[in-house]
Amino acid sequence: MRVYDPIPETLNALKDSNIQIMLCIPNDKLQTLTDPKEAYNWVVANAINCIKQVRIRYISVGNKISPLIAGSSQFVPFLLPAMENVQRVIIAFRLNNCVKISTAIETGLLANTYPPSQSTFREDVTSFIKPIIEFLKMNNVPLLANIYPYFAYIGDPDHVALSYAIFAQPEPDSSGYTNPFGAMLDSIDYAIEKAIGENKVEIVVSESGWPSEGGFGGSIGITTIYFRNLIGHAKSKAGTIHKPGKPIEIYLFAMFDENLKIGAETEKHFGVFYPDKTQKYNLTF
Repeated sequence: MRVYDPIPETLNALKDSNIQIMLCIPNDKLQTLTDPKEAYNWVVANAINCIKQVRIRYISVGNKISPLIAGSSQFVPFLLPAMENVQRVIIAFRLNNCVKISTAIETGLLANTYPPSQSTFREDVTSFIKPIIEFLKMNNVPLLANIYPYFAYIGDPDHVALSYAIFAQPEPDSSGYTNPFGAMLDSIDYAIEKAIGENKVEIVVSESGWPSEGGFGGSIGITTIYFRNLIGHAKSKAGTIHKPGKPIEIYLFAMFDENLKIGAETEKHFGVFYPDKTQKYNLTF
């Protein structure tokens, strides 16, 4: 389960549940965490104090920070120093073998993504992302990536067929892919290889989802197919064209509809559950 903010009520509810979590540090905390003392205090207060009862698998330092996004570019200078400071605290408590420090990116950092084998990180983000990839490699930690075929579909429905977007196209496209999820995942893998000359950094899919209403492409029926096929793809351990047979760790976005979220109407309807906690889809694992 991915927890976007260390809210005490949430962490208390997870105590002794045996649910492994990805605990996120909100973007607006990163500047503070460039101070090693503040990083120590944050990690102790939100992770160390509950680590014996809450199974923290990852700490994601920030979410979708990018020099290209107006709402997050101001956090770019703080991301790597904050990651390094949090990592030092985890090492000091000898937890670095069980708690992994990473960050979540979005696919807008990539260029030349088709075919995926030609993918690279954009030139104007290389100086930002390459040191982060090096940090992850050095600490043997995966990169977290938010992957949304939904946005690929609504951005170019003339060329990205709905059946292709939701794992329902039996015939591969010209580059050999039957779905954009695998193509997007491989695009990140290839970009990492080109950035550091090798690829010893795994990828965890920290978000993937589809809205149930609110705009073009959003419907209960379509989203049910997407989630069921995404879960089936993960369980099949088929991997991707670039890394066949490799299991993929995926977090469904999101647990609940965010009915108070500001932005496009579809943004309020990504939940697997409604805000009253009733199920929206009959999903099984």
